[in-house]
Amino acid sequence: MTKLMTALIALLLIGSASAQQNSMPDMPRSTKQDQSAQSPQTNPQSMPGMQMPGDTKPNPQTQEPAAPQPQHGMQHMEMKTPEKIPSHVEDLQEPENPERKTGADLSVPDLLAGAKSEPAKKVTEFEQLGLQNNPTLKQAQALVQNSAGLARQAGLWPNPSLGYQGEQIRGGDFGGGEQGGFVQQNIVLGGKLGLRRNVFDQQRKADEIGVEEQKLNITGAVRVQFYSALAQLRTVEIRRQLLETALDAAATAHQLANVGQADAPDILQSEVEAEQAKLGFATAQRQYIQAFHQLAALVGEPNMPLALLVGNLESPPEIDADHAVETITQDSPSVKRAEQEAARAQAALKRDKREGVPDITLRVGEQQNLEEDPMTMRAVGAQSFATASIQIPIFNRNQGNVQAAKAELERNQQEVMRVKLDLARAAQPLVQQYLTDKLQAERYREQMIPRARRAYELYLQKYRNMAAAYPEVIISQRTLFQLQESYLQALAELWTSAIQLQNFLLVDGLTAPRATGSTSTQVNLPMGGSGASE
Repeated sequence: MTKLMTALIALLLIGSASAQQNSMPDMPRSTKQDQSAQSPQTNPQSMPGMQMPGDTKPNPQTQEPAAPQPQHGMQHMEMKTPEKIPSHVEDLQEPENPERKTGADLSVPDLLAGAKSEPAKKVTEFEQLGLQNNPTLKQAQALVQNSAGLARQAGLWPNPSLGYQGEQIRGGDFGGGEQGGFVQQNIVLGGKLGLRRNVFDQQRKADEIGVEEQKLNITGAVRVQFYSALAQLRTVEIRRQLLETALDAAATAHQLANVGQADAPDILQSEVEAEQAKLGFATAQRQYIQAFHQLAALVGEPNMPLALLVGNLESPPEIDADHAVETITQDSPSVKRAEQEAARAQAALKRDKREGVPDITLRVGEQQNLEEDPMTMRAVGAQSFATASIQIPIFNRNQGNVQAAKAELERNQQEVMRVKLDLARAAQPLVQQYLTDKLQAERYREQMIPRARRAYELYLQKYRNMAAAYPEVIISQRTLFQLQESYLQALAELWTSAIQLQNFLLVDGLTAPRATGSTSTQVNLPMGGSGASE
């Protein structure tokens, strides 16, 4: 009988110890009986605010998560923030090795503290600054002025010539001769001046389209950079919440260690996760600072003080995906500019065909004839003269330039087709990317995040009702944060693809504008006779 009673008592003790260990499936179980005897409150769920990161550890017998055991006094428990549960990592001693201490608990500075004192900025403010300060827009406007000046110069008449003319000038006793002055003017025929001016007028129109093209480039680049920075700012807030969760879990591990329910590996692991969260938070802040300064440089204000951004990240532009490619290939300023350059080439061909028409050179003058008239024995006196000359286009009819102009026209006409095909090729993957990003954002917003939030709320309620272990709450909370961060990334990518499609793929705000045709200032020089074309 004594042996039977002894066996029953041993079985009861083993069952009690097993139940006590199973009540904390996510913690390494303590095998020291003296700790169990000296610390009666060893269940972490019976301690207010105690939290541990990580998954629930499986039962070594069944390889399945051990069911949490209900404990008394948990219905009034609340999760506490790191501010309520301070973490003194540098004071922690490993339970197995009291002489060994862990590293210092280093804080993470708030790099955006100064930005919060600055007024928050909207995307419209950056767009105005970009259109006002961006040098590429001023370059594009200068090209328009250049073409307008060339058009004016190409249509100017050649300057007249004023000269002296003397004939039969003799000295001695005879004296006499004919001396006087003349005015000479080249008369440009065939409407060549108007045709020359029209070439540069067409060039000016192409450059004006280039100005609109550059405006879209600037506003598109500003919007892409702004909403990318805004998504990064939202990521900073998510990382801040993740950091608070990790610090809370580390503080919980410290409290568990104080009552003998956590050993060194658990505490060190929680500290590692906290340090990772600190690094993630610091990295997110640095990435936002970088994105903000890139945005400031894009709008011509590289020394702009760091500030926060405000905008509606959840409402990206709506794109008609079915007709997006067709709209881009028909209405893009790049296509219109290529068509206008073809019109300029057509005007140049028409001009070169007319350049074979010769000009007339007229000369009129007045001179004094000093020779004596044998009849009157007096000087003949004043007399007038006039000459006219014209070149005969026998050898040079400008046929070589006409041939070159035809080839240039053909090249520009094919350039229109090339630009359309290139835009269609580049727009197709953007349309698919837009649809993919839109689907991801919708699924995150309407399906995954609501479910993850509800799962977190349910786990939290079960934890408060003693039906779930706290690590399950931590896991569900992390999952919610991670989904929110992925949602922000999807929104940023959605904004990028939508803006590119909306702006006809023009989102490069610092690329120098391309000049159309000639920018030479050697057109129709004042001393160039009848006038040079280009």
